[in-house]
Amino acid sequence: MKTIIFALVLPLCLIGCDNSKSLADLCQEHEDICSEFTQDSWCKAERINVAFARLDLKEKAQDVHKFHLLVAYEDYIKCMSLASQIEHRKLKEKKTYRTNNLLKAKAALAELSDETATSEHPHLLFYHWTRYTDTVALEKFLKMEGSSMLENTTAQYHLATHYVKRDIKKTLALLFHALELYEPGTVLDPEIFQTLTTIFTNKEKYEQAYIWLKIYQEVETDRKEREIAEQSLNLYKEQYGLNGDFLDKVADSTLDKIYDGKFTAPKF
Repeated sequence: MKTIIFALVLPLCLIGCDNSKSLADLCQEHEDICSEFTQDSWCKAERINVAFARLDLKEKAQDVHKFHLLVAYEDYIKCMSLASQIEHRKLKEKKTYRTNNLLKAKAALAELSDETATSEHPHLLFYHWTRYTDTVALEKFLKMEGSSMLENTTAQYHLATHYVKRDIKKTLALLFHALELYEPGTVLDPEIFQTLTTIFTNKEKYEQAYIWLKIYQEVETDRKEREIAEQSLNLYKEQYGLNGDFLDKVADSTLDKIYDGKFTAPKF
């Protein structure tokens, strides 16, 4: 089975998850942030992520927080684009609320994108390359390779996505280094493990592919994606005769090391 199980997609940010404020505190102290969108049961998690990203930017006003907010808006827009198409028989106004929320999010994203177009922050340089094919931004980003500016998990993953079609060995080194640089207490991007799964599947190293797929399943928060991963894990076991129980333990141990900040890159 040499086909790619997961498509490589653009990276999401790794946002610190240790917010000192609760959502209730945020809304009480920053009503303008909470009232940006009409509250709705759909896309609640994405709407909350936007609110906390806006709070971080308001309190810290750093370019890295602008990057986090850009990606939070993108996630909300992706979710709301689907939700806004749903018709309600009894509550027609819900479709209007969702359409308005979607338009507000798109406008906010466009404004912030324009605002960050000349930023020199590596995350934003990569953002403008991947979203708008800004070749100047890409050149500036690649010139930072090897510098302390890129010695963080997000930047290493961004580099990996650039090299994945050019140099697989270098891509693996970058992905593993991204995991070595992981800071305990922050959110792990599941796409790192998707990419590792894809690479090892294509290399026909199915035990390694299984391990990274299992870790992906543990880290991923979307229920449907977790179910798809479970189906793929069962397929690996059936088609390649893998010892799932043993590999599950290896995956759990590896993830524990990552979370503890003690992961070291394996030989490959």
